[in-house]
Amino acid sequence: MGSRDAGLRRNPEFLKLWAGESVSLLGSQVTALALPLVAAVALRATPVEMGVLAAADTAPILALGLVAGAWSDRRRRRPLLLAANAGRAALLATIPLAALLGRLALPQLYAVAFLVGALGVVFDTTYQAYLPALVARDALVAGNARLEVSRSVAQVVGPAAAGALVALVTAPLAIALDAGSFVVAAVSVALIRRPEPAPAAGEKRLGLGREIVAGLRYIAMHRLLRALTAATGLANLASGAIFALLILYLARDLALPPAVIGALLTVGGPAALLGALSVDRIAGRLDVGRTLVVGSLVFTAGDFALALAGGPRGATVAVLALAQALIGFGSPVYNVTAISLRQSLTPDALLGRVTASARVVTVGALPLGALLGGALGARLGLRPTLLVAACWALLLPAWLALSPVGSRKSGVGREVSVDS
Repeated sequence: MGSRDAGLRRNPEFLKLWAGESVSLLGSQVTALALPLVAAVALRATPVEMGVLAAADTAPILALGLVAGAWSDRRRRRPLLLAANAGRAALLATIPLAALLGRLALPQLYAVAFLVGALGVVFDTTYQAYLPALVARDALVAGNARLEVSRSVAQVVGPAAAGALVALVTAPLAIALDAGSFVVAAVSVALIRRPEPAPAAGEKRLGLGREIVAGLRYIAMHRLLRALTAATGLANLASGAIFALLILYLARDLALPPAVIGALLTVGGPAALLGALSVDRIAGRLDVGRTLVVGSLVFTAGDFALALAGGPRGATVAVLALAQALIGFGSPVYNVTAISLRQSLTPDALLGRVTASARVVTVGALPLGALLGGALGARLGLRPTLLVAACWALLLPAWLALSPVGSRKSGVGREVSVDS
């Protein structure tokens, strides 16, 4: 990793993208805690309403994901990144404004979560397609790991800081900090100066529907991408259910105060940072397939620990801390490897659409899981639902181990051929 890492340090255009994304990730940790707290505590949301709120954030991938992929292949990608960051800043700013005016209500939270999620779809699809324009393909794991390190650092300092900020100024006003972080991210993208080639003229002449189908067909015909996408989508049904109910579970069933919840969410941060820093080395030693299986097994074990936490307060907090550490370490090991493999296996002209197609399946499973989790939580209770979801999550490592992905021995490189 050394030479590739040193090359990234001398790449000012990548550093600008990385810096802006790092700031916005930190700000987003505030909203990740503050938004469900506003719903659960201030607006007394039910489990079903919490499921709807969690689904609103990720549902746009189903409505907009494929179109966003085609947009990112049809247009220069940097302006899309800039517009997505600026739009999210403006939307989030409406929440503290409504709170100050005494007009805050659940429908606004749903709308803001959905629209911010929609712009997030555009940004995430486009930046994953844009990264190979700033970073050589043989440095993709290192570049994605850098971005994952920022996410992990945000998880280290963000939740505790968010908990303290919520206690100091209330949850709605704390969200203003996230709005400001997207302003910084927009400025950082605007400062990137590397020329971006225009899309091929042939791509522009294709109809939108045919362009979208091309991305879907590439995944369907590629046995590695097909297996990876399907397995991740199945597992994300469980993840959507777990994270939709997590804050409610910690605050109501386990009766933990916001400061303790924020501190627990912080515990996973150092483990996530370790996972992000280690993934390049782990993939080099284990190979790509085994790295994906190991990463998924680790965070699935964390899902079980969440569901089984209980007993005396000290024991409960200890088990929850272990759960966060396992999820924190395993998630970046899996995610960085999976994203880098997909980028490596896809030609640049299709990268936006293939990224979007994969994310429609994988991220699109999150809102479905959130709605399912909310419904099951209302019927079965929160803890039984979390346990059911953890059992379902075991499908991911099992599927990967038996699929062509689990037997892949080589690393991430320049392979872009269809292997059907």
